[in-house]
Amino acid sequence: MGKFQNVDEARAYFKDDRFAMVNGMTIDELNDGGCVCGMAIREDHRNAIGGVMGGVLFTLADFAFAVAANQNHHPTVALDANINFLSASKGTRLIAHTECVKDGKTTCVYQTEIMDDLGRKVALVTGTGYKL
Repeated sequence: MGKFQNVDEARAYFKDDRFAMVNGMTIDELNDGGCVCGMAIREDHRNAIGGVMGGVLFTLADFAFAVAANQNHHPTVALDANINFLSASKGTRLIAHTECVKDGKTTCVYQTEIMDDLGRKVALVTGTGYKL
């Protein structure tokens, strides 16, 4: 399978990813082996003490993983993921930078760094995918 020709083609492919779309996630950039996705932080993304819910960070990372992995070979699904929460976001937007670490015959590994719009590192996620 080939790569998406451009960002618009990737957006069209993921337009029915309802959970990501309802939560305002965007595909901002495609590059060789990776992508950049983002989202504005809304009040309904916050937990009881006002921080960004961990599930929001994981969902953004999972979406960015899907975009990057399916950019290189689609369809690809997640086998495993690990998240490290690094700091609380102080900004108004989250940006996920995802890069391929290993692209094997049937599996792949991607690393996603999530930062806020103030440059603060918020989370680091490693995901393993299986190429269908």
